[in-house]
Amino acid sequence: MEKPSRIFARDDEWDHLARFAAPARGRPQLGVVSGRRRQGKTYLLQALAEQAGGLYFGATEATETESLGLFAAAVGTHLDLAAPPRFDTWDDAVRFLFSLDPESGPFVIDELPYLTKVSPALPSILQRELDQAVSAGRGTSLLLCGSAMSVMGGLLSGSAPLRGRASLELIVRRFDYRLAAEFWDLTDPRLAVLVHAVTGGTPAYRRFAGDDLPRSVDDFDAWVLRTVLSPVNPLLREARYLLEEELEVRDSALYHSVLAAVAAGNGTRGGIANYVGRKATDIGHHLTVLEDSGLVRRQQDVFRARRSTYRVAEPLVVFYQVVMRPQWGLLESGRARNVWEAARARFLSQVVGPHFEQLCRDFALLAPADLFGELPGEIGSGVVPDHSRRTQIEIDVVVLAPAVPGRRRKLLSLGEVKWGETMGRRHVERLDRARQLLSADYDTSDTVLACYSGAGFEPGLDPKVLTIGLDDLYRSLA
Repeated sequence: MEKPSRIFARDDEWDHLARFAAPARGRPQLGVVSGRRRQGKTYLLQALAEQAGGLYFGATEATETESLGLFAAAVGTHLDLAAPPRFDTWDDAVRFLFSLDPESGPFVIDELPYLTKVSPALPSILQRELDQAVSAGRGTSLLLCGSAMSVMGGLLSGSAPLRGRASLELIVRRFDYRLAAEFWDLTDPRLAVLVHAVTGGTPAYRRFAGDDLPRSVDDFDAWVLRTVLSPVNPLLREARYLLEEELEVRDSALYHSVLAAVAAGNGTRGGIANYVGRKATDIGHHLTVLEDSGLVRRQQDVFRARRSTYRVAEPLVVFYQVVMRPQWGLLESGRARNVWEAARARFLSQVVGPHFEQLCRDFALLAPADLFGELPGEIGSGVVPDHSRRTQIEIDVVVLAPAVPGRRRKLLSLGEVKWGETMGRRHVERLDRARQLLSADYDTSDTVLACYSGAGFEPGLDPKVLTIGLDDLYRSLA
């Protein structure tokens, strides 16, 4: 099956789905597709069902009886029946589905968590029918999809009924920063970073913005005012909905406070607890739920195994917590210009700065192997203690070679990132000091020192120092 021209990128995802939907081979197939909302999962699966002549059913928040009626209507339309079948239970519905000719598939059930919330036995029913289809040699192909990451993540784990039955487990992720710039038709790297710091790589946000694209860096402020801060634009409330749509979230006020703490730079569990006025043990569950939901990610210090920090994973949520939430009432009353003027400095320091650091780590991950001497095994950040000077050196981009048993691990690169600061000798000296301190535990013989800057570099830097500017990050856009 050829990918429809209306689908931007997603070549690998389409190839996996197309192979899954190929003619059955005398055995059933189960596929699980997940990913955060607004990434285009439904768009992909509807196109797949259309191309393959399969059944697509998108669940909604409803009672079990209403959901069964909607599913029966979708089946009746798919089979071109004069009247839809009647299902009293999901046991009836799933039995009927597996009795259909496999050639009329694949069968796609989207937003499965809405169904399992009111019908928790559904995964067990699906497991029973899949196992019976194996014995009968029926080639039924079933795709299950959902956006509630905490629910979908547990569908195939531990002692879950469907564990071990899936032949496809596909996560539809956000576009990487280069694809996102291409999707938004942005060719100016500085403008691309600013837009990505707000919308990230979520494709649906361009539609939410009404295809309103910033024309230049000078137009960026006006674009923010007429899109994400506009009281009539869906982007204004999107960050709030992202949290509320997670089925595991209770007491959303505390979750918002935890997100606000992390967005403000409080990355440790203790720092987050102090910010929200709770004990560290009181927020453990909330952090776990946010992590399982894909809203927060935990990053381990590459130099200290027991030290980790939390970061908000969704750029729009960071923008909301830093810029919008503190002045929500003013935004709803249409005073976006006043809010933006007061918040712009915070936007650059608390949103764009940390976001640019992550883009530089992403760049290191995407970079060719010869940039650091060999293919990286791990990329992250870390803190190097300098006991003699009673200080610590924060390293924004650490590139490590794969670990080899019996050998000291090779440290391929140490990098510092500055969004609005011209980088020069003092930054290189700090990196060189860190390299000296790490030489006792790592092989630093070929470590490359790297400066990543959004503002440029001082002249006369050692040519051995790798300098990465905005054009380098987006070189594929040229």
